[in-house]
Amino acid sequence: MLQRLSDHDLTLEVGISVIQPIKCVRDLSVHLDSELTMKTHISKVVSAYFYQLCKIRQVRRVVGQDITKQLVSAFVLSPLDYCNSLLSGLLRSTIQPLQRVMNAAARVVMALSTRDHVKPALKQLHWLPVEQQISNKLCLLMHYIHTGQAPQYLSNSSSRNRYRLRSCDMADYILLRTRTKFGEHGFHYSDLYA
Repeated sequence: MLQRLSDHDLTLEVGISVIQPIKCVRDLSVHLDSELTMKTHISKVVSAYFYQLCKIRQVRRVVGQDITKQLVSAFVLSPLDYCNSLLSGLLRSTIQPLQRVMNAAARVVMALSTRDHVKPALKQLHWLPVEQQISNKLCLLMHYIHTGQAPQYLSNSSSRNRYRLRSCDMADYILLRTRTKFGEHGFHYSDLYA
């Protein structure tokens, strides 16, 4: 629908000023594009983390495996996990570059070549694949909301506090039904079983 609008239709006039739309904004180090595909964010993140991995690979022989694992954890995996719950519901092909970063990080830590299989290394390092990390973070957040350990702004929005029903104390959560695929991309909807 955005393609049908002309550039004039997207501008906003406030007094004598004309505000033009932009394709991407950055908020809390997350790049949000105008269609919320998160492709801009993922491409910027992937290039930054591959740069970090190249630097870590240069010192890997000197510092050894344990220090390399700590460096990768600090400079690649922790930032990779930052705000990854926003990536829930994206296509697997969109998230795949992040998985390539994780695979490259495992190869650096375990000193594997590009021809070696990385799945045994990921299991040995106890690293979840990116898709499972996203689901794990959302499940943990729901657990915190249910047990009352979540921040106040999340606890107030849960149905447990709004309605005093007998079913409030149950651990069942109903997945919202949407009429369109577009509705499933909303922030209030996440299918953890997909």
